[in-house]
Amino acid sequence: MPSVISQATGPGRLSATLPFAASPTESDPYVYQCGFGNRFATEALPGVLPNSCNTPQRLKYDLVSEQLNGTPFVSPRASLLHAWFYRIQPSVVHGHIRNLPPNVDLQAVFSKSNPEILCSPQDRGWDPFPIPDAEKDIDFICGLKTIGGHGDPTTKDGLAIHIFAANCDMQNRAFCNHDGDMLILPQQGRLDIQTEYGHLMVRPGELVVLQAGMRFTVSLPDGLGRGYIQEIYGSHYELPELGPVGSNGMALPRDFEYPVASFDIDRSQWQVVVKLAGQLFSYDQNHTPYDVVAWHGNYAPYKYALEKFINTATVDRDQSDPSIYCVLTAKSKMPGVSLSDFLVFTPKWSVTRNTFRPPYYHRNVATEIMGVIYGTWGGSSTHLSPGGLTYEPSYMPHGESYERWKEATAADLQPARVGEDTMGFMMHVSGHCSLTKYALERTGCLQPVQEAKWDDFEPGLLKHLDQIKADLAEAGLPGLSTITK
Repeated sequence: MPSVISQATGPGRLSATLPFAASPTESDPYVYQCGFGNRFATEALPGVLPNSCNTPQRLKYDLVSEQLNGTPFVSPRASLLHAWFYRIQPSVVHGHIRNLPPNVDLQAVFSKSNPEILCSPQDRGWDPFPIPDAEKDIDFICGLKTIGGHGDPTTKDGLAIHIFAANCDMQNRAFCNHDGDMLILPQQGRLDIQTEYGHLMVRPGELVVLQAGMRFTVSLPDGLGRGYIQEIYGSHYELPELGPVGSNGMALPRDFEYPVASFDIDRSQWQVVVKLAGQLFSYDQNHTPYDVVAWHGNYAPYKYALEKFINTATVDRDQSDPSIYCVLTAKSKMPGVSLSDFLVFTPKWSVTRNTFRPPYYHRNVATEIMGVIYGTWGGSSTHLSPGGLTYEPSYMPHGESYERWKEATAADLQPARVGEDTMGFMMHVSGHCSLTKYALERTGCLQPVQEAKWDDFEPGLLKHLDQIKADLAEAGLPGLSTITK
């Protein structure tokens, strides 16, 4: 709800009586607290949060205090992440932990010793990943499939790229990922996510981040859900530095939304599924995991509407680096090098003069993994549709087709609106990424390699040999030698 304005004691004086919060909408019934990285305090029953301490001898209503850490205790204050819960029962009240059957399509360790992982410098593309039909119920956990990644969660270094496709709710089932933080992008269908912190409704065009150790349940109010996930090991997402951009622009901290406390009183049977090193485990308990009456802290899930991103890439000439589109970044263990930058491409004005406006040909140290949430993607060198994906590996050359190059070099460069009604994204991964056998053999939507894509590229310089010879002679330089074989 917005701040409430009321008259205070002084004549003609108005004061806000409540802090700003995001209001419910027709597609999202929940209220949210706002501000990236803030320390929040929220209670579903008045007077539950203790004053001036975290663990009083006895809490109101005989609740139990419990802490969840996202960083070690001895961390710099600026980077320390944790939250205090005030819940009906502590999380230790659960049954025996057991192994679940291995899911060969879900991977976490990307070493060459893993037989389900393949390293290749070949760029690849996938048509929209299939959504399971109604013959079998597939919830969010069962619908997780790994495309690729690098590193190992046991060393807290690296990341994984997944897709998910589901057709039913998680019924009395919670998921807790011990491997890393998950940035989830629904592409089709909303995700109604219940967490220990409260509820989030996430639609296509929004992202949600659920950090390691947080339990959550995904329901599908639209009957199905499909999308993308980037999971990072040993790091957390941050807002990128603004540098010369200044104090405003890109993703604004106040546009990130966090849940308010909400709890259930439920004594039914629940299953909690844990992911550790890519393996799934589970335990049962006779009560809901969502019994947190109040919480405070800065380690909490959040969402962000990507259309709110302030696009600052309108330039006079040349192109801005793709970092100008960065929404969130995660640090690697190498100082000054990101583990991954998450970029979003939203509508903008293209006004550059004397500039090759499409992405220029390049060989990038980063691996580029790209998808589309909705709309029609304008690139021509790869076929990319909403629900699909492309993979451009580290250092391999990529760029526009010859036809697109000819068009772009001869175009009348007038101001143009580009990307209207389209949203694309890129995971800009600093390390080499392996692909899974699922991605290369079992998706059913892998596109064939375009081996002859650039065979018709004609070197334009060869049309100007006579002029080049004349220019060299005029400059008193040796003549040009050509090889025609």
